[in-house]
Amino acid sequence: MAERKVLNKYFPPDFDPSLIPRRKQPKNSQQVVRLMAPFSMRCNTCGEYIYKGKKFNARKETVDGEDYYGIKIFRFYIKCTLCSAEITFKTDPKNTDYAAEHGASRNFEPWREEQAVEEEDRLAKLEEEENNPMKALENRTTDSKREMDILDALQDIRARNARNERVGHTVDLLADIGVEELENEEDNERKRQDEEDEKLVREVFAKVTKGGEGTVTVKRKADDVEPTVDSLLTGSGLRATGSAPAKKKKTAVKNALGIKAKGR
Repeated sequence: MAERKVLNKYFPPDFDPSLIPRRKQPKNSQQVVRLMAPFSMRCNTCGEYIYKGKKFNARKETVDGEDYYGIKIFRFYIKCTLCSAEITFKTDPKNTDYAAEHGASRNFEPWREEQAVEEEDRLAKLEEEENNPMKALENRTTDSKREMDILDALQDIRARNARNERVGHTVDLLADIGVEELENEEDNERKRQDEEDEKLVREVFAKVTKGGEGTVTVKRKADDVEPTVDSLLTGSGLRATGSAPAKKKKTAVKNALGIKAKGR
């Protein structure tokens, strides 16, 4: 397995490469290449359509006696997929394309017709301007007007884009300001609620400490159990909070004989 990866071969000391006979090949020999159909075509023999990109095993050769500014032109031989008729086409370096030569006709391609018509119109316009100076002046005036219209439309588009950019920037600023205002309102509302809670607490403690009787001092040992609030609020503390039991008032009871009796 290691021998097939060897890059250096052994050459004996008496090896002379000049003694190796050279192969005789024809001047314009054909080569087998793998290619795709460069354009859609229709076979002239059976009418089969061959779409662009169809793969073929083709034969390639150099066209004798034809070139384009020293660029060689190659011819390709393929066979129809249905009837196996031979189809040939060659390169067209002038138009950077391929041209159908034999066995098939190229399908109609509308964009090529449009390019040909545009080229004919341009040549006709140049010929007319050479023979008629007034027509050349009129064409130049028309071209200048068209250029001015294009520049005006471009300026309008630029102004519209700048205006849209300014509006978008303003909207972003307003959105940022709105967010800040919302955060400020939330902070103010939170502060207001805190102030209300603090005010309510002050009012409650003010009722408890009214008259200086709300302060209770408790002395207890470290191991004593912490007293409850009810046990601490006795006497004056209960009276200060308003929760002290009301004393029974002595009322006079008058019987039927008119004698008043004091209640217990």
